[in-house]
Amino acid sequence: MPTLAVYPGSFDPITLGHVDIIERCSKIVDELHVLVVHNPEKSPRFSSAKRIELIQESLKEAGVTSANIKVTELSSGLLVDYIREVDAKLLIKGFRNNVDLDYELPMAKVNRDLSGIETIFISADPKYGLVASSLVREVASLGGPVQNYVSAAVAKALLEQN
Repeated sequence: MPTLAVYPGSFDPITLGHVDIIERCSKIVDELHVLVVHNPEKSPRFSSAKRIELIQESLKEAGVTSANIKVTELSSGLLVDYIREVDAKLLIKGFRNNVDLDYELPMAKVNRDLSGIETIFISADPKYGLVASSLVREVASLGGPVQNYVSAAVAKALLEQN
């Protein structure tokens, strides 16, 4: 049975750490859906459509061209509804540190309770382990260089917004 996994996130913006997780996961599952999700507690810098575009451009820049990666969005509703709709078997979550795990573990339990989906945690590559999208946005908004943390396409998009 083919394994379909979902890697959800706000990806606002996608970082090189996200790209690394996508690349690594695409090699261990048959199909990977990179899912741009809404978070009612956040005000995104980029629209969902722009985030999808930047994910695709970032993957291309990194040479991640696997045909088993689908980039899409969940604009409303629960993640578990999407999981059921596509019949996903795994939920992928990247983590940088114990703070990320403390945040993600309760959600993993609720997602399993609601849908039976198992969450697989993938540790960040140490070279990206301290980089968060929120930090990238802050540095960019203050005119700082972000090229070490994001693709050229994302760096350009951030610069254009300032």
